[in-house]
Amino acid sequence: MAEAAAAKAERVSERSRVSGIERAVQICDHLLAAGRPLTAYDVSKALGAPMSTIYGVVDSLLRQDLLSRDGDGLLWFGPRLYHYGLAYGRSLNLLETASQEMRELSRLLGETVQVCGRDEGHMVVLAMAEPAGHFRVSSKVGTRVPLNWTASGRLLIGHLPWAERVELMRRAAQPSPTGMAETDPELLCRIGETALAEKLAIQLSESDFAVACIAAPICTPSGDCEATISVVLPEQKARERERTYSVAVQEAASRIERLLGWTA
Repeated sequence: MAEAAAAKAERVSERSRVSGIERAVQICDHLLAAGRPLTAYDVSKALGAPMSTIYGVVDSLLRQDLLSRDGDGLLWFGPRLYHYGLAYGRSLNLLETASQEMRELSRLLGETVQVCGRDEGHMVVLAMAEPAGHFRVSSKVGTRVPLNWTASGRLLIGHLPWAERVELMRRAAQPSPTGMAETDPELLCRIGETALAEKLAIQLSESDFAVACIAAPICTPSGDCEATISVVLPEQKARERERTYSVAVQEAASRIERLLGWTA
C-alpha cells in the first residue's frame, strides 16, 4: 500500500512538474509573439490561465533570471536566456558558417546582410551584419515577420509538400504594411517553388516602402531550404544593380553549402 501511494504521488508530482514547464513555455512563446513586454495579467488573460497559476510560474522564472520585470511591472526575457541562446548558437554549424559568409558579404557589398530561417508561419532573422556608415537598412536579430512579406519566406517554403505548403500559407499569409505583399496561398506556393528552383527570390517594397531584399537559399543535400542569406538595401539600388547582388548572394549560399559538406 505504501509503495502504491508513493508511486501515485510521484506520478502526480511529475504531471505537476510537466504542467509547470508547459506554462513556462507558453509564457515565453506569448512574449515572443507579442514582441513587447507585457504584464502578468496580460499574459494570464491571453493564455486563458488562472492568474494564480501564471503568477506562480512567473515568480519562479523571475527568480531564475529567465524573465525580468521593469519598474512598471512589465515582463520580458531575462539575461539567463541570452546566455542559453549564445551557447545554442555556438553549437550550430550552419549558423556559425553562414555568419562568417554573411559578415564577409556585408563587407564586400557595403550593405546589410542577413541569415534567416523559418519559425512556423514566420521568417525570423537569425543573424545580421551591418556595414559601416550612416545610412543602412536593417532590422534586429530575432525579428519575425509573416513568410509572405519576404523574399526569404518564399524560399523557406519552396521544398514543402504542396498540400502542407498551401495549408501553411493559408494560416500565415497576412497583408503587409505597404499592401504590396501577395496573400493568395496557392500563388504564394507557386512563387516559392519557382524561387527555390531558381535559387533566388527578390522582393521590392512588399514589407517596407522603398526597401528591397534579394535572397538565396541554403539547402541541405535533400534539397530542403534550411536557411537563407540575403542582402537588404534601398529599392533603387536593388533595381540598378540587381544582377550584381543576385549573383553575390547565390555565390555566398553555395559557399556555405560546400563548407557544410552539403554540396561538392
